Amino acid sequence: MLHGPLKYQGYDWWWHSFTGQEETTGEEKAFFIEFYVCNPALGGDGPIFGQLPANIEAGIKPSYLMVKAGAWGEDHAQLHRFFGWDHVAMHGDAPYSIEADDCYASETKLQGSVSISDEEVNAHPEWMCDSGEMRWDLTVNKQIAFNVGYGASRPLRNIEAFAMYWHAEGMKSTYDGWVEYNGRRYLVTPETSYGYADKNWGRDFTSPWVWLSSNHLKSRRTGEMLTNSVFDIGGGRPKIYFVPLDRRLLGVFWYEGKEYDFNFSKVWLDVKTKFSFHEDAENVYWHVTQENIHALMDTEITCCKKDMLLVNYEAPDGSKKHNRLWNGGNGRGIIRLYERRGRELEIVDEIVATHVGCEYGEYDQTDEHFNKEH
Repeated sequence: MLHGPLKYQGYDWWWHSFTGQEETTGEEKAFFIEFYVCNPALGGDGPIFGQLPANIEAGIKPSYLMVKAGAWGEDHAQLHRFFGWDHVAMHGDAPYSIEADDCYASETKLQGSVSISDEEVNAHPEWMCDSGEMRWDLTVNKQIAFNVGYGASRPLRNIEAFAMYWHAEGMKSTYDGWVEYNGRRYLVTPETSYGYADKNWGRDFTSPWVWLSSNHLKSRRTGEMLTNSVFDIGGGRPKIYFVPLDRRLLGVFWYEGKEYDFNFSKVWLDVKTKFSFHEDAENVYWHVTQENIHALMDTEITCCKKDMLLVNYEAPDGSKKHNRLWNGGNGRGIIRLYERRGRELEIVDEIVATHVGCEYGEYDQTDEHFNKEH
């Protein structure tokens, strides 16, 4: 997506998250792998880091491929490996692929490795990461997509109307293969990977930044697992030509083959959203209520702070705007799904969600425009 002005000030990333089981003990662990490309027209032989003090002072923008990989849990970490553009091979047309050294990503395959020592972390704060090692070899099967509609349509992409775009090609995905993380080997199987894959691109981020998704869902109505279901919520405060809209989210529940769409860009659905986020000493909490002319979805998710990390990105202009962006993969909670019957609401199901991918962050929590309650 990085063409025109976005080649000089833009990012494009492919995000993947999934669960594996330790080879000998069966212990579960949730992982993530992301390929993040930034300002390709400014690159060269080596990566350019926007957080270097000299580059900040000189106004030099970042430019690189960043391979971000890691895990959630009490031993959570985000590991970053950077490549200059002279060493990156990228096929931009569909189906995409991107490759640098042993790191490779496409619609169906993920391979790579990253290794960061404590000494390197201390010597290079501009890398914005932790220490650790991770290797992986995985196949990806994207099964259910969330097409966000007009907001990411070709006309609005071509004129670069939004500051940040989102497309969840695999909000329900399966992964198959293995991961080695800090000396332990994990097997990843389609049946227990509970996988997710999406992409974001644009010239800037959003604040607030909200993401919630899971396809490991159990019906309280029947007591059975929902094997053809997934929910996905994302967004925050979109900007059109640098003008922020009110706090808005895109949301969907694919319930056993039936889609309940809560997409504010589909004006005929008359979507209304309320959301809040708060935290205490041990947990973070999301509450999102979305409704349209046909249905209502009420989502409450919790995640333990000890299992989460504060995920790091720098924006294409070289600023680091998110310094408290909570990111996790072990969320849990309840979704209540209703259909409208005239003026009444009739419950479809109350669903228990686990292995929930979750994020929340704001640029400046003292800014009145980003008041958590709406």
